[in-house]
Order: sequence, then structure tokens, then C-alpha cells
Amino acid sequence: MEQNDWYSRYRYSVTCHTSDLEVMFCLRGLFEWAEEGRYPNIGRGGTTKDAWEASGGKATFRFTDPSSRQRFLDKARALFARGWTVLEQSDNDPAYRIGKPH
Repeated sequence: MEQNDWYSRYRYSVTCHTSDLEVMFCLRGLFEWAEEGRYPNIGRGGTTKDAWEASGGKATFRFTDPSSRQRFLDKARALFARGWTVLEQSDNDPAYRIGKPH
């Protein structure tokens, strides 16, 4: 399977909000831990500091299956009692290419 085909697999999303940059980067790390897909950079695409600032503190993470998303949410809730919220979830929000192919 080519890398481009993987974008459609990363369709189980969760959009979070935090006003704390450190928490956002911790959420990125939790994503890496929870997602077991071959190209995790696809699922965390668009969660850079610049993108987070431009969106007013939102970050969308996309997973290859709902159980990975739930694992992420469960661990984030256990680690962070405050400082972040879930804004929405979707089972049909595929990733898309942000930059040029490598």
C-alpha cells in the first residue's frame, strides 16, 4: 500500500482545545503512543505550533481505528484533569495531505 492510500485510513478524529502549548505538545505525544498505524505523521498533521495558534488553540488528531482514539482519550483524561477539552469526534474525517510529498 502506498503512503497516499493511508490518508483515508486515518479517519477517526478527535478535535481538542487547549490554551496551553505544553498540553498541546503532550497530546501530540499521547497520539504517537496511542496510534499504531504505519504513518503516524499523517494522523497528527496540522498540529504544529503555528497551526494550533492559527486555529485559536484547536488540534485535530486522526486515528486508523476508534479503539486507538479511545485509548488516546482515556489516557489524556487520566493525565490531564484540566487544561484541555474535547470539542468533537468523527468516524468519517479522513486525513489529507498538507504539504508536498517527500
